[in-house]
Amino acid sequence: MRIVSHRPSRALADLRSACKGLFFRQHDIARQLDERGRYELPMDREFPFHVALYHLKSGAFTPVWNWHERLEVTMPLDGPLRMRMGEQTVDIGPGDLLVVDNLKLHNYEDFPGFNTRVITVTFLPEFVCMPGSLACDYAFLLPFYTKREGHPHVLPAADALAVPVTQALREIVACYFAKGDRTQLQCGCKVGFLRMLHHLGRRFQSAEVLRAEFVQRRRQAARLGRLFEFVRLNYAEPVSVAQAARMVNLSPPQFMKVFRKVAGMTFVSFLTRVRMTSAQRLLRETDRTIAEVAASAGFSDQSYFDRRFKRLFGLTPRQCRAGAPRPAGF
Repeated sequence: MRIVSHRPSRALADLRSACKGLFFRQHDIARQLDERGRYELPMDREFPFHVALYHLKSGAFTPVWNWHERLEVTMPLDGPLRMRMGEQTVDIGPGDLLVVDNLKLHNYEDFPGFNTRVITVTFLPEFVCMPGSLACDYAFLLPFYTKREGHPHVLPAADALAVPVTQALREIVACYFAKGDRTQLQCGCKVGFLRMLHHLGRRFQSAEVLRAEFVQRRRQAARLGRLFEFVRLNYAEPVSVAQAARMVNLSPPQFMKVFRKVAGMTFVSFLTRVRMTSAQRLLRETDRTIAEVAASAGFSDQSYFDRRFKRLFGLTPRQCRAGAPRPAGF
């Protein structure tokens, strides 16, 4: 994988300094999923903005696929980071900022020597703009809605705009974790965050995306989000492409096109990954038999389940239960 070796900028050094004394907790979404495999981050609807500090170590977390309607940016502080989004793997280094494809199934990927502190900022779109907002407010969200398939939005640490973006992130971290007047600190977070989005928009702006198209993409994401939630809660049930299309009021051809554009994979692949992620968690955390796990994930044929599981994770269900590490490349 790519490992950035250039000297950290003064802005990145200042950000690291601002993080001294702050607690970077172990990240393990598998421990935070409910019984249906759903991960939901509690978020204040009056201030739908969250900053998380994670310390990721090889072997100390379970890579679990997840999706969410929240928008997200991630920056590793002092080591490399590998993230899988849909069918694509993205490697970034310290000080690089990644705009996460939130509606695509995504997760941090483990690799030998992985030991990195990460800052993740998540927020709901209405934190920045709502229906009826000024036209310029929509520009803040363009980095999240103008991505081309196969071209993840990464702002490298060596980019000139990385300096003001990192400075803004330092301001956000300082305000978010400070003690004092809550309203004033929230104002400081929002000012810093809008500054960050402004600079990201300068790098990832798209003159071809008109406001009407932008709104349409948001509506598509919201529409499919309801389907994603249905799958999360009912993944063991048989769901055909035609049924899924009816749920979102699209014809099957329209549905397949829109779904792949938003989620980065076909609906069948998405459903399979959700089922397999649930099965992986059950194998590691329960004493159910492999046949029982397969059935709870929607597979009546255990041999077929075994083949699909190994194709996705590089391990058999039995090896997964025994705690074997995933092979490189999976």
